[in-house]
Amino acid sequence: MFSGAIVAIVTPFKDGKIDEKAYKKLINFVVEGGVRGVVPCGTTGESATLTHAEHERVIDITVDEVGKRVPVIAGTGSNSTDEAIRLTRHARDAGADAALLITPYYNRPTQKGLSLHYKAVASACEIPQVLYNVPGRTGVNMATETVVDLSRIDTIVGIKEASGDLVKCSQIVRDTPDDFCVLSGEDALNYPILCIGGTGAISVTANILPARLSELCTAWEKGDRQTARSIHLDLLEINQALFIETNPIPVKTALFMMGKVQEEFKLPLCPMADATRKKLAEVLKRYGCI
Repeated sequence: MFSGAIVAIVTPFKDGKIDEKAYKKLINFVVEGGVRGVVPCGTTGESATLTHAEHERVIDITVDEVGKRVPVIAGTGSNSTDEAIRLTRHARDAGADAALLITPYYNRPTQKGLSLHYKAVASACEIPQVLYNVPGRTGVNMATETVVDLSRIDTIVGIKEASGDLVKCSQIVRDTPDDFCVLSGEDALNYPILCIGGTGAISVTANILPARLSELCTAWEKGDRQTARSIHLDLLEINQALFIETNPIPVKTALFMMGKVQEEFKLPLCPMADATRKKLAEVLKRYGCI
């Protein structure tokens, strides 16, 4: 259902509020750059610190500004199943094309708890849903068997895999239905995941280099493996630089340096340290971003 370069878009702030003007411009920048989807209110969008009203507003703006040019996959996950249902229903009602649901964080549910969580959301919300596994941030790793079981539910159409485990990704591709999409959730592994049967990537780097990420995925789809591999290797340095501090601090700082957003975060996220900021600027200059 979903393929190609999909952007995990940041949420710009100005004076403590959503910077709607900057956000709309950023949406158009990435869509015009060729991305095949926009993910608002994901980890990169600082979803964990948005109020419910802010969360809903970001999704509303995204749906309106994208205007059906590409799918909107709204981040609606939570460590509370009731809250995830509430946010997913809002995304559905707002006109989002799908929902991205991170595994419940902090409370570290068992595999049974994860299964019951996702089944409850799927039962309560008629909208395509994409699982999101990122154990480095949530403290829980969704087992392959759990993903395979959930893939049999009609409304669960794919997974964003950010465990860094290519064996697990391979097993998921092998054992899930052919139309179940496996999306890279880690820019450093975009090309390898395409190689084992992934359909695309939900990318942080696509915030600043949307055309380049789109070129990589399009080249792969056309069978031009050499070009796709070359782009992937070329992007390794910037992919690493955008995680030199906790995401989304570096990517938001990069967008500030590019003149696209304010350098503003919701605490406990904060501006970059001077040393890492300097390194990021040097990388951005080498890529022609600033």
